[in-house]
Amino acid sequence: MSSPDRSIDAPGERRRALLPRPAASADATAGRPLVPMIWAQTSGGVIGDDGGMPWHLPEDFQHLKTMTAGCPIIMGRRTWESLPSSVRPLPGRRNMVITGDASRAAEIQAAGGETASCLAEAYRRVLEAGHEPDRPVWIFGGNSVYTEAISSGLTDAAVITVIDLDVDGDTHAPELDPGEWELWTHEPPEGWLTAANGLRYRFETRRRTTASDTGAGPR
Repeated sequence: MSSPDRSIDAPGERRRALLPRPAASADATAGRPLVPMIWAQTSGGVIGDDGGMPWHLPEDFQHLKTMTAGCPIIMGRRTWESLPSSVRPLPGRRNMVITGDASRAAEIQAAGGETASCLAEAYRRVLEAGHEPDRPVWIFGGNSVYTEAISSGLTDAAVITVIDLDVDGDTHAPELDPGEWELWTHEPPEGWLTAANGLRYRFETRRRTTASDTGAGPR
């Protein structure tokens, strides 16, 4: 495990180290939780290929586990199906899966996940369940869910693992307009971390610097 993860063991401390409370967010002053996105990508923006990730980086799995521990995660059906069945639903988290297919919804619920027909409903159900506002509600993927979270104004932060790797893929990270998003923090401050298997990677947090036209997200 890399030194940044060793030095900050508690999930709450880790989140405070990497997550901003974006000034542009209307939710920040309304007692609502932060709604960050989280993903891993190559330097070229690839986040997946053929339903999986074209790399193996245990250090990123640990990072994701620490950041999302005890928090709700919202994902699309394909992202849910890409998870190994042995960890589906991801333990210690409320797994909210977006699907409009009733039969698929029944399968997801039988496996221990929760379902919603759209992103707005998923977010609303999390809030209605009495979610603690100091715990983030994570947007977990895939690309279409990230894109809607950005365009609707629901999300104001992105925690990204950037992997120094050049591979092809069929799924790419959403584009974050540099005029609206800024690099807020990164680990390490310069260069890369090196995984046990030799892959180089770093953690970046980007935050939205301008309020969206739609305000605090879908309702």
